[in-house]
Amino acid sequence: MYGDWQEYTLENDHGMSVSILNYGGIITKLIVPDRHGTIENVVLGYKNYADYADNANYLGAQIGRVAGRIKNSSFQLNGNTYVLTNNEGNHHLHGGSDGFHQVVWDAETFQSKNEATLVLNRTSAHMEEGYPGNLDVSITYTLNNANELTLSYEASSDQDTPVALTNHTYFNLSGNRRDTVHNHHVEFESDYFAELDEELIPTGRLMEPTGTPFDFRNGRSLGEGLKPDTAQQKIVGNGYDHYFVLGKERTIKVSEQSSGRNMEIRTNQPGMVLYTANGLDAGLALNNGPSQKYAGVCFEAQAHPAALHHEGFPSVITASGETYTSYITYSFK
Repeated sequence: MYGDWQEYTLENDHGMSVSILNYGGIITKLIVPDRHGTIENVVLGYKNYADYADNANYLGAQIGRVAGRIKNSSFQLNGNTYVLTNNEGNHHLHGGSDGFHQVVWDAETFQSKNEATLVLNRTSAHMEEGYPGNLDVSITYTLNNANELTLSYEASSDQDTPVALTNHTYFNLSGNRRDTVHNHHVEFESDYFAELDEELIPTGRLMEPTGTPFDFRNGRSLGEGLKPDTAQQKIVGNGYDHYFVLGKERTIKVSEQSSGRNMEIRTNQPGMVLYTANGLDAGLALNNGPSQKYAGVCFEAQAHPAALHHEGFPSVITASGETYTSYITYSFK
């Protein structure tokens, strides 16, 4: 393995497995049966593990302290202004240059009759990347015999601080990336999505999706949205990179016809960023050939940092002494 990195693989009794690095909490492989029982990888990862050291596309990574873009790399809290590292122009993206995706975590493994578990822990020090408070973070990966992978997050700080954690895995259910994600069918309940400006920063306006490619309430193929049909699609490079406010069910259903794979994502988070790899760098050496646009799709369940600057978004502040908790479950059938 690369340096002090270690890879851990959790397996169940049905041929499903997930491999995770203690560096960045990165999911490197997720092996899932298709309709015929053929097990194949359904996530994007680098062919050479050393490439994760400069993981500009956040492949498979855990994101924190705050997932998403923070406008002008600053926010106000309790009468103080905090200035964060700016790693995307004038803005702060996905926790900064040395966010949770580029640090080594402490790791422990556990196993029971029906589950295999990996727990990652670390403390994000006061003012790391500009955030206040010493934040203790735990991420638990649990794979069970029902072909479910659950990521559970806990975090607590000695000061009020923003926390919005998520996972940035790129899924491709075709198996070993036989195809792009155009034919992935996606369905979820959402009556609003966040409008973006030309720098991909939320304007604060929540838009209704009716009659647009942003309406997934009755399901649609991603290919319908990977076009320059609307200004919002054009802004993100012809596709999706938008925050959707989830309905009460908070469930996303994904299917890919050629493989017969179905994935259901359940979460307690109020929304999700749907990202269709519009900006994925071409020519990267990935585990199933060179990278390309639309090679995968991310479902980043989270609260949104737009709440730091705009009303109408759920808060991302975890108060001192309180415990932040969230989960994302990926269920495969």
